[in-house]
Formats: sequence, C-alpha cells, structure tokens
Amino acid sequence: MRRILVTHALPYANGPLHFGHILEAVQTDVWARYMRLAGHECVLVCADDTHGTPMMLKAQAEGITPEELIAAVAAEHRATYAGFLIEYDFFHSTHSAENREMTDRIYRTLDASGYIARRTIRQAYDAEAQMFLPDRYVKGTCPRCGAKDQYGDSCEVCGATYSPSELIDPLSVVSGTRPVERESEHLFFRLAAFEPMLREWTRSGAIDDSVANKLDEWFDAGLRDWDISRDAPYFGFEIPGHPGKYFYVWLDAPIGYMGASLALARRDGLNFDSWWGPDSNAELHHFIGKDILYFHTLFWPAVLTGAGFRRPTAVHTHGFLTVNGQKMSKSRGTFITGARYLERLPPEALRYYFAAKLSPGVEDMDLSLDDFVSRYNSDVVGKLVNIASRCAGFIARGGGRLAAELPEPALYAEFAAARERVGALYERCDFAAAIREIAALADRANQYIDAHKPWNLAKDPARAAEALAVCTQGVNLFRVLITFLKPVLPAMADRAASFLGQPLRHWDDVTTPLLGSPLAAYEPLATRLDSKVVATLVEAEVPAAASTPAPVAATAPAAAPAAGPKAAPAAPPAEITVDEFARIDLRVARVVAAEFVDGADKLLKLTVDMGAEQRTVFAGIRGAYAPEQLVGRHVVVVANLKPRKMRFGVSQGMVLAASGDGAGVFLVSPDPDAAAGMAVK
Repeated sequence: MRRILVTHALPYANGPLHFGHILEAVQTDVWARYMRLAGHECVLVCADDTHGTPMMLKAQAEGITPEELIAAVAAEHRATYAGFLIEYDFFHSTHSAENREMTDRIYRTLDASGYIARRTIRQAYDAEAQMFLPDRYVKGTCPRCGAKDQYGDSCEVCGATYSPSELIDPLSVVSGTRPVERESEHLFFRLAAFEPMLREWTRSGAIDDSVANKLDEWFDAGLRDWDISRDAPYFGFEIPGHPGKYFYVWLDAPIGYMGASLALARRDGLNFDSWWGPDSNAELHHFIGKDILYFHTLFWPAVLTGAGFRRPTAVHTHGFLTVNGQKMSKSRGTFITGARYLERLPPEALRYYFAAKLSPGVEDMDLSLDDFVSRYNSDVVGKLVNIASRCAGFIARGGGRLAAELPEPALYAEFAAARERVGALYERCDFAAAIREIAALADRANQYIDAHKPWNLAKDPARAAEALAVCTQGVNLFRVLITFLKPVLPAMADRAASFLGQPLRHWDDVTTPLLGSPLAAYEPLATRLDSKVVATLVEAEVPAAASTPAPVAATAPAAAPAAGPKAAPAAPPAEITVDEFARIDLRVARVVAAEFVDGADKLLKLTVDMGAEQRTVFAGIRGAYAPEQLVGRHVVVVANLKPRKMRFGVSQGMVLAASGDGAGVFLVSPDPDAAAGMAVK
C-alpha cells in the first residue's frame, strides 16, 4: 500500500470559484479517488489563499475586515467544492495558526542557513494611500508600443516587460495619483543557490517533459533571487524580527499545503513528518495550472530543500480552460461560477465532461456546451445507464435475483481485465483515454444485449431462463463499468451499488462477478441534460442571438454550433439557387479507418473509400462518435470541395453532418446498401 498526500492549487479568497477552479479540483479529486479505490492511503488537503494587497483593498472597499471577508468566502468555497463532490480530508486557510507556525519555522531555517539576503530596493509608492504598490497596482502607457492602460510589469498589447518606473504617465490604481519612488529594505530568497538540485529534480520524472523544457529556458536566463517581503500596510504574517515587514503571499501560500497537513495531523493524531519530513516514504503530488509553474517547480522545491523538508514526488500541470472557444469573460458570459452551474445542473455531468477531456499534458481545454450536452447524454445516459435500465426489468420479472452462472464468462473476464489498463491511465492522469476505453466497453456491453435480445427471449416462457442469464451478464458488465467510473461519478456509483446490493469498495472487486444475489428495485441513475437549461449558464451576460438548425460542415474543428443563450426567433437560413446547389458533388463513401487526432479535441481523422479512390477527411465529430463506431459505415462526402490544409494534415473533402437545438451532431447516412462512389441525387 502506498501512502500519498495530494493537493491542488489554493483558490484565492477574494471571489467565487469559477470553472477553472472546478476543473483543477475535479482532476485532483478523480486521481485521489482512484488511488483510494485501488487500495492506497491517499490524503487530499487544500486551503484558501488569503493574504496579499488585493485582499486588503477589497475588504476596505466593502467596509469589513480582511478576516470577515475570508470567512465569508471560505464558506462559499467549501459549499461549492462539496457541491462538486470534492472529497477533502482537510480544507484549511493560509490565515491560520498552523500556517503561521510553518511559515515562521521555514523562514528561520532558511535565514540561519544563509539562504536569505537583504538589500535596499526602489519601488513605486502611493503617497496618498501611504503604501508601496505591487507592479500590477500601477498602470500607464507602454513605453515600447504606446498602448494605454497597461500594468506596471508587462504590456498586454505588445508583450514588453518593464518596471513601473518605465511606464509613461503612471498612475496608482488605489488612489489614481502619480506614484513616486521610495527606498525600502527587502528580504530575498537565494533561489540561484539551488540551481544544481533543481536541474536534477526537474529531469527526475517529477514533471512532464514539456514542462521541464520550459524550465530550461528559465535556467538558461539565470535564476534570480526571490523577493519574499512586502511593506506595511499588507494583509499577511509579519516577518519575525522585522517590524512592518510581511511575508509575500507567494511564500506562505504553498506553505498552506503544510499548514493544512499539520492541522489534520493534530486533529487525527497523525505524524506530520511522515508526509513532509526529509526521510518521508510517502508520495507528495501537487496539481496546478500552467500559469503557476515557476512557483511550484522552482521556488517551492527550493524552499522545501533549504528548510530541510522533502521535495514533491510529482507536479501535475494542466492547461487553461476556455468556454465555447473563448477565454472566460464576464462580458461574453463565459465566466461561469461553480455556484451558478450547481443551481441548474448535476455536478457529475461536468465531472464526467472534464474527465473526458483531461490528459497528462499542458494543452488548453475547451468546454463546448453543445459537446458537453451531447457527450454526457450519449456516453452516460445512452450507453452506461442504459445497460442497467434495460436489464433490470427482466431480472425483476424473473424473481429479482441474478442467475447462478454467466452465459459468457470469457466476455466478463475480458471486461474485468481492462482494470489494469484503465487504472494505469487514471494514475498517469490520462483521464480522457480512460474514458474512451470505458465508453468502448459500454458499446460492447450494449451490443451484447442487442445481439441476444432478452426482450424477445422473455416472450417465450420456455426461454425465460435465457433472458435472465443475458441480463445477468449485462448487469455484471455494468458493474465493471460503474466501478471504473466511480472516481469520476462517485454519487452515481453509490446509487448503483444500492441497486446491485453490493458496495463498490475496491478496484479489484470486479474480478469476481455477482451471481445468484438479489437486486434492489431499479431507480434511474441519470437523466438527459436539457440543452436549453445548459444554455442558461451563459444567458444572463450575453445578448440573445439567433440560432438556426442547419447542416454543419464536419471538416472544421468547430463542427457543432457553439452553445449560446436561449435563441431568439429563428432567422431564415441564407438562400442559395438550384444552380449553386447543383455544383456540389455529393458522393457515398465508406469509412475504412478512423482515429483520434492528437492535439485536437473535436477532430477525428477518417479514411474514406469513394470507390475509385481513398481520401483523408478531418471531421469535427469527436464529441458524438468514437472511431470504432465509424469503421465500415457509409457517409455522404462533398467530393469536389477544395482540399484544406490543416496543421494536422490535408483534409480532402467534407463529411456531411447536421445539428440543431443542442441535440448533438449526427452524420448524414445513405441507405445501408449504397455503394461507395455512388452520386447522391
């Protein structure tokens, strides 16, 4: 049994949790739940990140103390995380006695070991507000490109970096007055002293190779000493022996992982050093976004090493989240909070979608609301839950007890053996591949039931035992699949366990089928998502826009229409003439190969046989079809479309599909006996 401590990045306590926070929490929770299900001791801790200038100023603006602000936000954060079924062993705050204790202890050790330097710096000062200003609290005109209203550290227009003193016409965002420069002594952590250790650690397998390559750029540029102090007024912990100086929030924020661990250890009588001590045999896994790489892969392991603690076993990094292809934005309606979602929709639907998109790399992820509806309704309701619901009634009619034997034990053994592959995918954070594997097995389970047609067998009393046996096989295949999905769909798995009459306690329990045991009355495990309800997630912030069901080109990455607000009355589609339509050469083709496209969330690569030739077509139908569903299928192809060069290759046609009213994407299919190459009239 492995001992594992898991954390994800601390949410800042100045506002509600949005979908970016939920994505990371779900990724962490799924991984931790799998580890527990596999029989390991896995502890998940987190905390609110509560210190810094923004927190102080927001509390002032609301006329409350920072402590009152963080208490209110903490309650909201806890409720939202609980709503999404995030299972913490301890959720704490960086503004806690334990975190102060650990921060002081680490600072004193670093200082005594010679890793803290003192030097005088000049920085922007707001004379009216009587406070030193962080770089991003100064705005002005970019000295390079002349763009106005840029922050004091970098220009969002041209990308230039500079100091606040270089801005043209700088102003304090606190008082609106022009800042002046003043000197102040600051404390610095000597990060460069740890470069040899960091170069070795970053290539030890603790981080993804793509992340390590990025860090090499920082090594080559030279590691700089890290300013860990801020001047009063500042909301945070005062530095021992330095009145009026406070620890910079990015020092005590990651120490918050330790503060939460210490609080848990003291509450439950556990050994803190067994997790964090230099001789710890436990694993330490951090889950973060790529925007805070520097802190977690350079600064944090160096601080831990210098203070005499262990380094992380692994830092798992994910990319940014977009919604409907756009950055999260309040003005566009794509800044969706967790609380807003939970008011409308079940948490496990979003958990499933995020899991289905998460891979080990740092690629960005898009949440397409149309794809979200289509995938959940297809995979979970149409495939997974359908297995249990279509078998339960026949078993109830047969006395409510499973048969004593499986009609096809080899098929069950094949499903159970998949636990090795699926488990390995969970462990390396390739949730998307795990979901694909599970969905493919669900297809096979449904195909088994379709092939044996228990509804026909049940009509003949002499074959009732056969119907019971087929449904016993189906229920056992469902049990394997819901066990595989328990890390993602924990509440649904618990409801399924009640139906099955057996708890889903361990990953390897699926090696033995359920036979001869009674089943409880079946109750629906999931219901279809309503696309109109899903659209309200962005409705309030976005003006209503017309939406017309129409054929969509399946060669482009955005095959399905983007979900939006509730549609206004549909506008008539743009008209074309008969002559224009006659120019389109539509032909029947047979799909001879289909595969996923690395780096593309929506694309499948199809090889289609058009009779006289074979072509490659990239189709944006990944959210609706798995590759194995397409091989051998006949489709309609626009044969005279000009080839389109994409970064994945050249698309030599267009596969026709249609969509409307959020119902998903559906391929246009000819009659089953159509021949490849036949013109569509």
